Amino acid sequence: MQRQILDQAHLHPAIRDKVARNHADIVEEVRAAMAANPVLLVGMRQNPVVRKARKLLDSMGVRYAYLEYGSYLGGWRRRNALKMWSGWPTFPMVFVKGVLIGGADELRALSESAELARLLGVFD
Repeated sequence: MQRQILDQAHLHPAIRDKVARNHADIVEEVRAAMAANPVLLVGMRQNPVVRKARKLLDSMGVRYAYLEYGSYLGGWRRRNALKMWSGWPTFPMVFVKGVLIGGADELRALSESAELARLLGVFD
């Protein structure tokens, strides 16, 4: 199944630029961090699931970059731009070598199956 995204042909020309620029800075910051770091975790303050993912990576000795955007009390509009861009509905967002692998549960599953080690090239 292919992810559904409203294509540009279905946006009125008068709003295309506004849609394209909507919090583009946060998306670009995440894209740059993805390119610069083998593991990137994007999260928010006060989120216990984000803490769980960070703790798992720390316990495994995996080095990662962490970007934090707001908390439950603020920053949701900017975070929403990341959700729309990535298609992932929750935080954290975990990227390995530029690929979104999901959140904390998916990270745990990949670590338990040794898939995370394979993605990171530990077995190469």
